[in-house]
Amino acid sequence: MNALISVSGLQGLLASEPPPLLLDLRFDLVDAEAGRRAFAAGHLPGAHYLHLDEDLCGSKRSADGVFHGRHPLPDREIFAERLRRLGWTYARTVVCMDAGNAMFAARAWWMLRWLGHEAVAVLDGGVAAWQAQGLPLTELATLPPEPAAPFPLRGPAVRTIDKSGLRARLGSGRLVDARAGERFRGEVEPLDTQAGHIPGARNRPFADNLEADGRFKPAAQLRGEWSALGVDAHSVHACGSGVSACHNLLALSLAGLPIGTLYPGSWSEWSADPTLPMAKG
Repeated sequence: MNALISVSGLQGLLASEPPPLLLDLRFDLVDAEAGRRAFAAGHLPGAHYLHLDEDLCGSKRSADGVFHGRHPLPDREIFAERLRRLGWTYARTVVCMDAGNAMFAARAWWMLRWLGHEAVAVLDGGVAAWQAQGLPLTELATLPPEPAAPFPLRGPAVRTIDKSGLRARLGSGRLVDARAGERFRGEVEPLDTQAGHIPGARNRPFADNLEADGRFKPAAQLRGEWSALGVDAHSVHACGSGVSACHNLLALSLAGLPIGTLYPGSWSEWSADPTLPMAKG
């Protein structure tokens, strides 16, 4: 399945049986309740809301108090069970969406791939694109179906690397940071403990994957831009907390290029460890 779906494509899919599982991932890193409020004010009929901090994130600290970043991955089985309660099975197509730029929808797309789910796509342009077509939103809550019975999880279709693994390979491969340029260079840091980036990283802001209207650039254009960066299957992708890096991984998938490996802890975990090297500029 293509990792991106248009509004018209989704309309056609909604007529299928069973219909796709619609996941609304709207969120704001500064106001953690903004997405939930937006969902309550109006969402695609049949959509379910998932919260970045509560549903797509695990404990920020391990039992020994070690900080693992602002949005570490949850346990795979816990995340799968959350989806099962919404009727998820491997046989059902899933469509992820957010307000428009796919930053948070891409995280959910990647996490479903992490569960080994193949039939998952992101709505190009998100809820804004749906509204731009004059299509309705609803305030009515979506009643959850009968939860899917537990079933074995498939192996991950994506790869991760932890802090120690990345430290061991610094300087030996391509590392791409998806944050905005001013954060990457260390000029500002509104969210994490220190400003800067992991030494050796190159900057490819996730917003560079998009057209001005918030939709993804054509696949051929993405392929050309990403190929010029020299990324390959061994590249590692990071950001602030393992969210917007998934946007770059989605763009690589759309471009038909190897999507490489996600560092979930990203700068939020790395910068909190005073024993690790850091860079600016």
